[in-house]
Amino acid sequence: MKFYDVEQNTDAWYALRSGRLTSSKLPTVMSNIGKAFGEPAKKYAVAVAVEQITGQPMPGGYQNEHMARGHEQEPLARMLYEDEMFCEVDNGGFFGADFVGCSPDGLIGDDGVIEIKSVIPSVHFASLKRQGVDPAYKWQCIGNLKFTERKWLDFVSYCADFPEGKKLFRYRILADELQDEFDMIDDRVLEFQSLVAETKKLILQAKYQ
Repeated sequence: MKFYDVEQNTDAWYALRSGRLTSSKLPTVMSNIGKAFGEPAKKYAVAVAVEQITGQPMPGGYQNEHMARGHEQEPLARMLYEDEMFCEVDNGGFFGADFVGCSPDGLIGDDGVIEIKSVIPSVHFASLKRQGVDPAYKWQCIGNLKFTERKWLDFVSYCADFPEGKKLFRYRILADELQDEFDMIDDRVLEFQSLVAETKKLILQAKYQ
């Protein structure tokens, strides 16, 4: 896996993601594992196939309120994490191979990676009660750890509305404990790659009249 030290959400970053399965979409691809892909995964396969054919990234202009909050508050969460963990978080950039890639929110030293989610109070509270990774981001976090080939990942839930001292929740996952999940990703990625290849073939061979 090659590391590209690019700023995220730039043209260069979008170009690197184009035509690749990225870890942020792993929850869609890993859904219904052991069964046929669902409609969201099939729609994503079309997007990846079109990007591979055209060599251009699909427009990424859609942004809901949760995504907007994340972009706005992520720097605050990163600084708070640095203060609490006495560390420096470096640019996550982009890690890419032939078909897969990921954009972690930051790198810590030579071994660590961080994934930050800025969330509403109820979601933050659920993570505190669970004392674990939010299931909605489980596969993204595991994918980031696998694709970066690092030893550990800190999942960070941040809620600006929580009381001081309670705004940040951190949970660490270790690569050594995730071999079964890594194997599941390998198998599912091969299945999805075949789906993308089949989709490309249909796009290119279809009659347009």
